[in-house]
Amino acid sequence: MNDTFSLEIADNIGVVTMKKRAMDPQFFNDCVELTQSLRGNGTVRAVVLKSDEKAFSYGLDLQASFKEFGHLFIGGGLAGPRAELRALIRHWQAAMTGFAELPVPVIVAIHGWCIGGGLDLISACDIRLATNDAKLSLREARIGIVADLGSLQRLPNIIGGGLTRELAFTAADFSGQRAHEIGLVNHVFETVQEVHDHAMVMAKEIASNPPLTIQGVKEIFLRSEDAKLREGLNFVAAWNSAFLASEDLAEALSAHMAKREPNYKGK
Repeated sequence: MNDTFSLEIADNIGVVTMKKRAMDPQFFNDCVELTQSLRGNGTVRAVVLKSDEKAFSYGLDLQASFKEFGHLFIGGGLAGPRAELRALIRHWQAAMTGFAELPVPVIVAIHGWCIGGGLDLISACDIRLATNDAKLSLREARIGIVADLGSLQRLPNIIGGGLTRELAFTAADFSGQRAHEIGLVNHVFETVQEVHDHAMVMAKEIASNPPLTIQGVKEIFLRSEDAKLREGLNFVAAWNSAFLASEDLAEALSAHMAKREPNYKGK
């Protein structure tokens, strides 16, 4: 398919396998290519998203992203760079929204780490399955970033506002079992093979139903949250384009590279 995903289609099911553990800038371009391809395939009735890597996703590849876009993240406050950053955030948001707006249900199978952007990605899917020992985190606050790719907008509709605030403010790690307890994932399993197998069983069950009916059900779910979601994504893109650049963000990157604890000063 491309450098980020492989795609296999059989028996009306599209199986998407991620080939990268972290989201470099190309990841987002490849997301758009993938979802456009799936949208244009009239035979697909359900999609399974999984990874055969050690982890589902470590989230944003900080090193690769700062290498390409660091001048926007920690640069000056002139209008040109701020507008460029906003456009970049909106593009990355659209990559995630592409999964949410596929006309067929998307089942995601989670194992290992699922951090930051990984949580944004799974929150854009319809059904989440995980291993008991998966490790998830709405990690952005820990590295000086307001989460801007959809978690803050989608998670309240999945787990409620209070729990979303807890995850966002603490940036704490939590297990697949805990994710099940709070309603973030539907079912948990002991092994990676079990979670992958169950995702396929569920996809086959969905694909056996009348396809236009399933598409209609998904469209109703999407439109019931559409206006508020789009408003929230637009607002956080504007917020981060104005306030992302900070001494704390630079310190977060420096600490990450040096593998030390950051010293934030609120500047």
